[in-house]
Amino acid sequence: MQSLDKSRLIDVDEVVATKFKGRKVPRILIAFIKKYIRQDYMNSIIARSGDGVEFCGQVLKEFNIDIEISGLENIPADGSLYTFASNHPLGGIDGLALASIIGENFGDVKMLVNDFLMFIKPIAPMCTPINKMGGQGRNLPKLIDEAFRSDKQMLVFPAGKCSRKIEGKIQDVPWSKSFITKSVETGRAIVPVHFTGRNSRMFYWVANICKKLKIKTNIAMFMLPSEMFRARNSHFRIIFGKPIPYDTFNSSRTATEWAAEIRQHVYNL
Repeated sequence: MQSLDKSRLIDVDEVVATKFKGRKVPRILIAFIKKYIRQDYMNSIIARSGDGVEFCGQVLKEFNIDIEISGLENIPADGSLYTFASNHPLGGIDGLALASIIGENFGDVKMLVNDFLMFIKPIAPMCTPINKMGGQGRNLPKLIDEAFRSDKQMLVFPAGKCSRKIEGKIQDVPWSKSFITKSVETGRAIVPVHFTGRNSRMFYWVANICKKLKIKTNIAMFMLPSEMFRARNSHFRIIFGKPIPYDTFNSSRTATEWAAEIRQHVYNL
């Protein structure tokens, strides 16, 4: 029997030591975090699964997630490199599902993610860490450029965080323009992707309260592990649109305007 590689496991102690260097964090808080994210359960999945796309698929299976897929026939599987641009309603399951589907159908995947996900070792090689909390700001352009110039399919969530309740609707915040500019620079057609789903009412309530109180820390983000477990036994639908050639995004509009148009196109799928 092959011995367990403990370096692959989620380790909250490691996360805390890395993210809170030099600061003492109460042990009771660390214990709470381990229980809240179900560290032992997640590690049991990691222990019996592979890495990358295989791990993503195993989590979906463990959580009994049913995915209805349409539109894959819109995308030529001819070896072309694409930028898959999706809305981000869930903040966890949606990323795993899309990485699994894209990886199985179009080859290796690269995702731009919050750097907390780098502590999930089975998917770390698929991820380019972008710290939305500010610690990697100066490295951001280089990280994005290297990812888009790789030989991997790009999966991006241009909102940069999962959807919020805005004007009574569950939707993304305005999309960043970088996926437009980098796709043009690297000759990637953009594939619009619409993922149907939503988090709990409590998630949106917390997110909106933080916004009203002008709390800069993304507290809602720390609720995402719980939201992921809440999604067990759920059904979701993913719609893939037709690839949009990179030369579509010409100077007739700004990159920000093009990003807004693709965002709207995603919601119209």
